[in-house]
This record gives sequence, C-alpha cells and structure tokens, in this order.
Amino acid sequence: MSLTINDVTRIANLAKLNISASEADSTLDKLNGIFSLAEQLKAVDTTGVAPLSHPIAALLPELALRLREDVVTESNHRDEYQQCAPATQDGLYLVPKVIE
Repeated sequence: MSLTINDVTRIANLAKLNISASEADSTLDKLNGIFSLAEQLKAVDTTGVAPLSHPIAALLPELALRLREDVVTESNHRDEYQQCAPATQDGLYLVPKVIE
C-alpha cells in the first residue's frame, strides 16, 4: 500500500493541519516508508513461532517476567473506609445528582 500526495493533503485537512507542499512531500515519503516496513513485517512467515510475553525473553530467559499466584493478599476494609461517608448503599457511595 502506498499513499499519494492527494491522500496526504486529505488526511492533513481532516486533521485540521496546515501543511505546505514541501511538508506534504516529506510526510508522503515518511508515511510510505512506514507502510513499506509494515509490508516487510507482514511477509515474514511466523507459523510455529510462539508469542513472547516480552521480546527480551527470547534472548535472556532469566529476565522474563515472573508470574505470581493470583491470590488475595489484602483484607476487605470497605466498611471501615465508608464509615466517614455521609451516605452509602450496598457498598457504594451515594452522591447528589448534579446532571438533570
């Protein structure tokens, strides 16, 4: 996929940007370079490659993120925290209606 100068000026207009012709040409080259890079990445065969949690994990497994058990470590203090509130109901703070 590649853009034309008309595409760049249309996008600039939609973004409410005032760009000169030289800026449009420069932007066109940069955007087409990005699209070219994306096409190169799409062309790589990734079948059989497992996704990584972090790119560094492939090179240095000891730096990969360590996962912890998903267990509750804090106790529930909601009732204590809501004692100072003027009004609560079912664990929620009640506030006055401000929008009609």
